[in-house]
Amino acid sequence: MRKKKDYFVEDLVKSVREDFENRQKERKPFEAQWRLNNNFFIGNQFTSINILSDIEDNQKNYYWQEREVFNHIAPLIENRISKLTAVKPEMDILPASSSIDDQKIADLSQDILRSVYEKLNLSKSISNAIKWSEITGTSFYKVVWNSTIGKKIYNNDNNYVKEGEVDISVVSPFEIFPDNNFCENINDCESIIHAKAYSVKAIKNIWGIDVKGRDIDIFDYTTTSLSSGCKHNHAIIIEKYEMPSQEFPNGRLIIVCEDKLLYLGELPFVNLPDGQRGFPFIKQTCIPIAGCFWGKSVIDKIIPIQRAYNAVKNRKHEYLNRISMGVLTVEDGSVDIDSLVQDGLEPGKVIVYKRGGNAPKFLSEETLPNCFDDEEESLLNEFSEISGVTNILTNQFSANSLSGTALELLIEQDSSRLNITIEEIDGAVKSLAKMILRLYKQFAVLPRLVKISNDKKEISIKYFKNSDLGLEDIVFVSDCVLTESLSTKRDNILKLLSSNIFRDENGNFEEEAKRKILELFGINI
Repeated sequence: MRKKKDYFVEDLVKSVREDFENRQKERKPFEAQWRLNNNFFIGNQFTSINILSDIEDNQKNYYWQEREVFNHIAPLIENRISKLTAVKPEMDILPASSSIDDQKIADLSQDILRSVYEKLNLSKSISNAIKWSEITGTSFYKVVWNSTIGKKIYNNDNNYVKEGEVDISVVSPFEIFPDNNFCENINDCESIIHAKAYSVKAIKNIWGIDVKGRDIDIFDYTTTSLSSGCKHNHAIIIEKYEMPSQEFPNGRLIIVCEDKLLYLGELPFVNLPDGQRGFPFIKQTCIPIAGCFWGKSVIDKIIPIQRAYNAVKNRKHEYLNRISMGVLTVEDGSVDIDSLVQDGLEPGKVIVYKRGGNAPKFLSEETLPNCFDDEEESLLNEFSEISGVTNILTNQFSANSLSGTALELLIEQDSSRLNITIEEIDGAVKSLAKMILRLYKQFAVLPRLVKISNDKKEISIKYFKNSDLGLEDIVFVSDCVLTESLSTKRDNILKLLSSNIFRDENGNFEEEAKRKILELFGINI
């Protein structure tokens, strides 16, 4: 006889799976746009979204139609990614007051963040998140505490456990399913589902449960295929995070795989202000949309221009083909039509036509209309205007005709168009820092050390535990700007040197200033 608990588990798993399927349907129009963006980015540009929100290939109307792709989206997005990746988000922590205790807390928090940044190679994670947000419009950081990593702690019986560490991963929007696609902020959602495909072996290692694997269709971003890819012997893990409510004051986390319940409990992480539990996710968008959970990618706006550009270039080539190869007019029955169709007019060909008939002749030749070139130039300008990335040295003027000040103003104007996206990166990094420190505050109950390297490449070691941290006693200040080029930095340094700003009262250079200046010029001492 089945127990009441069995019925509860069965109903809970069923409700989570049904909720997941409903969210898949509600999110499908957004997902279709992400897939279309990726197709255009990789060069599969004769595609569109059909009425069922699926991606389909647009077939030729005639067999002779040109269908070449002249991909301007990829270099523009790669240029944006390059500029945004060069942004160096620097998180400075200031004490909330002038007291010595607050200053110590701020210094310790700063050291912890620097250590995590180096240990987890966060610059690479930030770059990966930028790529996702640039192509799809949205990306996520998942910040959790992983108790299976970190330093080993031994007991008297020589058994050990790991002290645990913060674990940060970048999650694509394809894996995130909010309960409402029109909640602008992530914490406005009542629940979020994170669905990801794991191999059955990984599921056994992590959760200790055997599940039956199957082939799972997943869109493959490494190919130009319109259809989904396939992962063999995998299963989908559904993690449903529910925010705290009257029924569940600490929220709830439900993990389901197929018909099995892998985990049921409260939200594990105290990662919100005032000791509240919340989602372990941080959202980063390319361009935020008012009243919408998902951001918009620049590709969304460029796709119509790319379609028009491909059409103009292909029609232009077809026109040129007609001019270069010619179009024959032939009197019916005067020549062997099959021979002309099969062999064309190769050099030296002898055309035999019926006596009394008219010889084949070309239609009158016409030059290429200027409207093709005008439209092509206009579309190229629209690419730059809408994407926010301009090739200054080739855009309607010569670099030699510009003064240095004018060129700097144009570069500054071009960079300012990325400010919306830079602010999104800045906000995500700031939230990331807060969540990291809150996890250490929750889990670092035993003393642990943090290693920090300073500007002089010296290693310093500090011991701390969670009671040494106080998030209420620090202020987060983030500085996220486009990095200057190396040549610009060197030029500014030379200007400062000429003003003698680095010299002391005796007219000498300080050793530290001298060392840093030489490093910027590529000289290490």
